[in-house]
Amino acid sequence: MAMDTGKMSNFLEMTGLVKTFTGATALQDVSLNVAKGEVVCLIGPSGCGKSTLLRTANWLTPADAGEVRLDGELVGTMPDQRSASKQAKGLNAVRARIGMVFQNFNVWPHLNVLENVVCPQMVVAKRSRNEAEKKALVALSEVGLEDKKSEWPDNLSGGQKQRLAIARVLAMDPDLMLLDEPTSALDPELVSGVLAVLKRLAEKNMTMIIVTHELGFASSVADRIVFLEGGHIIEQGPPDVILQSPATERLKLFLDKLNITAFQPKSD
Repeated sequence: MAMDTGKMSNFLEMTGLVKTFTGATALQDVSLNVAKGEVVCLIGPSGCGKSTLLRTANWLTPADAGEVRLDGELVGTMPDQRSASKQAKGLNAVRARIGMVFQNFNVWPHLNVLENVVCPQMVVAKRSRNEAEKKALVALSEVGLEDKKSEWPDNLSGGQKQRLAIARVLAMDPDLMLLDEPTSALDPELVSGVLAVLKRLAEKNMTMIIVTHELGFASSVADRIVFLEGGHIIEQGPPDVILQSPATERLKLFLDKLNITAFQPKSD
């Protein structure tokens, strides 16, 4: 991967985001830009604002202040700056370009694997049955589930359900994928299959923002790691810099607490 993102224009622009929940501020004037084809991993302690920042990217969680743009197109802005009807119309259009993968799978148990991938295309993208099936089969092949197309979700492992959720997003041809702790609900032996799928997507230059606690994965797949604490971006940079030579004491303490010895610089 190793892209020179400094020479690339911003594809996603998140500017001056503020979000408060019942008196607690989750995001405090946060700005983050992502280049097309870049993979950004968000790390940090629980409650630091990672998931909130991810969910503001597609305005699933509207910010109290600030704005988000995808390829120059407005995703969301402060409520008093646009009428509700105009904002809803614009949001629906741009949201079709953004895929979201949650940590709890969100697959439909009453539909088999193939129908889980076909139905969203027909309903949201207004595709024909034939086109939706073709795209679904390609997406299922990408995540290694082509042989499970007739299975019911209840017969799948947790890792297979998460791969199904990823296939459903891929079939919609997203320009940006947002993944919120995609492996946190999985047993350890099921994690590697999902991470392998995400790594293949990264190698195909899919633009992704991934909230993760899998720092080994982040170090191998991310172009940039962003460390958050208390609703602020404390530090960001390439994985080898962030994980091996953190500039802030707060990040050093975070890595020490996790006992991340694998990322310490090797002695001569």
